[in-house]
Amino acid sequence: MRMVEQQLLTRDITDPGVVRAMRRVPRDRFVPPEQRQRAYEDRPLPIGFRQTISQPYIVAYMTQALRLSPDAKVLEVGTGSGYQAAVLAEMAATVYTIEIVPQLAERARDTLAQLGYANVQVRQGDGYTGWPEQAPFDAIMVTAAPDHVPPSLVDQLAIGGRLIIPVGQGRQALTMITRTEDGVEQDTTLAVLFVPMTGEAERR
Repeated sequence: MRMVEQQLLTRDITDPGVVRAMRRVPRDRFVPPEQRQRAYEDRPLPIGFRQTISQPYIVAYMTQALRLSPDAKVLEVGTGSGYQAAVLAEMAATVYTIEIVPQLAERARDTLAQLGYANVQVRQGDGYTGWPEQAPFDAIMVTAAPDHVPPSLVDQLAIGGRLIIPVGQGRQALTMITRTEDGVEQDTTLAVLFVPMTGEAERR
């Protein structure tokens, strides 16, 4: 697939599991019909409701950063199209994903079911407080940007678990938080541009 060869392997995407997942998930199934001819370009695309599907490189980069094991339980906040959830589902045992826009949650649920991703559960709601009844999670990915790290998400990480989240207003910094026996470690990596996190995140 040209997207993988030209946009990922020529950069810093080296995890074989991530490369395999990016080859397997059909991105064109997760974009509106009028965007399908652009589905494999390395750019975000509109999916309606002022939301986007992330560019393939960012999807691969964030997935690789989580260092997923095959038995991992993953939480995603911001389902959007469902594309990132599908990539995570190729690599992890179970994926729990939350989407605040009801129409997107329903569409993503349908698309994921049609493609056979039985290990993904989609919930419609505000992901700011996570999914406490399924915690702890080995990995958490947030695909919308609050201006701070939601404390409830950090609390839902297992020991050794990793949280990747864009933080900031306007341009954001991709932030990695690792839960340790002693507390948390935090590191920032890429400058990114995600849609803002809505709902509870805006009120805090």
